[in-house]
Amino acid sequence: MGTKTPEVKMRVADVMQTNLLTVRGTDTVGSAIAILAERHVSGVPVVDDHGRLVGVLSSSDILEALAERNEPEAREAVFDETLVQEVMTPRPQTITPDAEVKDAAQRLLYLEIHRLFVEQDGRLVGVVSTTDLVRALAGSRGVGAA
Repeated sequence: MGTKTPEVKMRVADVMQTNLLTVRGTDTVGSAIAILAERHVSGVPVVDDHGRLVGVLSSSDILEALAERNEPEAREAVFDETLVQEVMTPRPQTITPDAEVKDAAQRLLYLEIHRLFVEQDGRLVGVVSTTDLVRALAGSRGVGAA
């Protein structure tokens, strides 16, 4: 009779990204786009003067703002004259570092979003995305291992 090994549950803290760049609501969309391009990410957290999470600016938010402008000059103004707080999505979804990866995956699917910001004691400590979860699950199965 073999003994069953207890299942080790993967936590959000095990898979989240912690090296975050943030923007403020008073930054221009153009400066935020530079961060998105530099980091090769599709969204960036927006924080207030105290470092608290107040929103998320995604590439979809930017595309929507551009699509709403008909004139080329108005589209160009989105980059230099529009503030992040004007186009960001307020109150982004959050999760704690000790939550199970399974719960994070279910929330991402149910809410049809691409990322959850990780907060601990009201502080932004990381982000977990659908890509992070797929990478973690593939790694736990030995997919892509040499």
